[in-house]
Amino acid sequence: MADVKDGKPTRTYRSAVREESARRTRRAIVGAAAELFVARGYGRTSLADVAAAAGVARPTVFAAFGSKPGLLRQVLDEALAGDDEPVPVAQRPWYRPVWDARTQSDLLTAYAGVCTLIGGRAAGIFETVRRAADESAEVAEVWETLLRNRRSGARMVVEQARELGPLRQGDDVERAIDAVWMCNDPALYGALVLRCGWSEEEFREWLTGQLRQAVLPDPA
Repeated sequence: MADVKDGKPTRTYRSAVREESARRTRRAIVGAAAELFVARGYGRTSLADVAAAAGVARPTVFAAFGSKPGLLRQVLDEALAGDDEPVPVAQRPWYRPVWDARTQSDLLTAYAGVCTLIGGRAAGIFETVRRAADESAEVAEVWETLLRNRRSGARMVVEQARELGPLRQGDDVERAIDAVWMCNDPALYGALVLRCGWSEEEFREWLTGQLRQAVLPDPA
């Protein structure tokens, strides 16, 4: 809405340069927080530490994210999505092959690719949250949200698979969701790729096999 000064309407001024500068600052803060949370642990990283690593003042971090748990949530969101755009994972272009799949096998192959991509970005921060959840009620709430969201993702995949054919578990959809929920854990990527040295292609092929074994009925 226009402001009025001296009887003349004036438009609210929004500087594109200022907005881009603020966005770069947020990105620097999130990047610094992600590195410090994973390297030091959540509990041992303060907002002052993040501010110093990002090259900004502590009040800037607080103003941008409100609290350390708020910053942690943003780090997680960007690790899952790949950027700071407000677009859900299931609506991202790289998730599209899951929706476009016309066979159960193609669906699970596509979903294994999604899990591999997310694992590469989020395995470290997921482990950080899991460890911190034992010491912080606020982080425990974040961890429970992650578990619920992973299960929601598993449910979408199982329901789509059921539309394309029978499941190994028959009508026991919840048991099928249990199996996919176990497979979409970024900790698997952390264990096999980051710790054991598997390539991403080896992991993706292995995970595809696990998902197929978990969901598809035995061939006649």
